[in-house]
Amino acid sequence: MKKVFITLCCLSLSAFAANAQDKKVTPAPAPAAAPANDPDAGIFKFKDKDNTHDYGEVPEGPTAEYDFEFKNTGKKPIIITEAHGSCGCTVPKWPHEPILPGKKGTIHVTYNTDHRPGPISKEVTISSDAMEKSTVLHIRGTVKPKPVEAAPATPAPATH
Repeated sequence: MKKVFITLCCLSLSAFAANAQDKKVTPAPAPAAAPANDPDAGIFKFKDKDNTHDYGEVPEGPTAEYDFEFKNTGKKPIIITEAHGSCGCTVPKWPHEPILPGKKGTIHVTYNTDHRPGPISKEVTISSDAMEKSTVLHIRGTVKPKPVEAAPATPAPATH
């Protein structure tokens, strides 16, 4: 029994000693410097004030949709690389082809109102190669709940 105990102790010490040896650590490469903003890059100019659309009051059930219109006021084309809503109920569709200088584009936003009564406050984040790499669009409003339907009256059971 003593031999087994001593053997286990020696093996444990050997394992600890092996793990305690210095490991060569290779430093991670320094991150590349962020490129300076290109003064000729494309520039989003949205038609809506503060990039915000207020739906007002919309009924629960159908989708609420809106087209955010913009113009490229820069000197280079804008390529939108991604657009995503702040949740699954807010879905954007965007042009996948470059928006040339002076040309217009549309980002179509659909909000699913079904089972979501109450205030709307969602965001859509646009990633692109424009001067501002990330642009946030906002939708606001209120979803008016469906009217509650009265359950059909059931007759009381007859008692004898």
